[in-house]
Amino acid sequence: MVKIKICGIKRLEDIEIVNKYNPDYIGFVFADSKRKISHDLAKRLKDNLNSNILSVGVFVNSSKDEILGLFNEGIIEIAQLHGNESEEYIIDIKERTNYELKIINAIEMSQDIDLLKYDKSLADYLLLDSGKGSGKTFDWQLIRNDLKKNFFLAGGLNIQNVREAIHECNPYAIDLSSGLETDGFKDEMKIKEIMEVIN
Repeated sequence: MVKIKICGIKRLEDIEIVNKYNPDYIGFVFADSKRKISHDLAKRLKDNLNSNILSVGVFVNSSKDEILGLFNEGIIEIAQLHGNESEEYIIDIKERTNYELKIINAIEMSQDIDLLKYDKSLADYLLLDSGKGSGKTFDWQLIRNDLKKNFFLAGGLNIQNVREAIHECNPYAIDLSSGLETDGFKDEMKIKEIMEVIN
């Protein structure tokens, strides 16, 4: 069954909602964004999160020390990288956490992207998106059928298109954020609906 990540968690109310509906992953945004939160707030949110839900930190060209600090404090189990982080950067982080920190390497999809080059990456997963939090879908035909790595599908997913996305793309997980919001805040009814559709 496809896994579910709800990104952009920023309030204790959001934690109460996700604890109720139990997605597989939630995301804390540490990159510049309207959903960015502080490390202190992330710790408070994580302390109240169900232990079976994995927390993902979202970063854009952050220092390795920031990521390692959040991991060592138990605030994140996974780092999602949206910048120009190199394979050497990924290897160093993996080695410095004894390979315990999982890495999601986010790829901005376009006609020019060659997904073959990521097959041998030490990143644990790919995330295929139309751009950093753009809220728009990309051409799903760009996804190779022989993609070796498990991938998260992101970009403009909502209750209207998520079934089609899963059917067409067969992702390991779907990643939702703005499609689960009303007026910029997570909407419990939208989360309930999406969980029912997917489960």
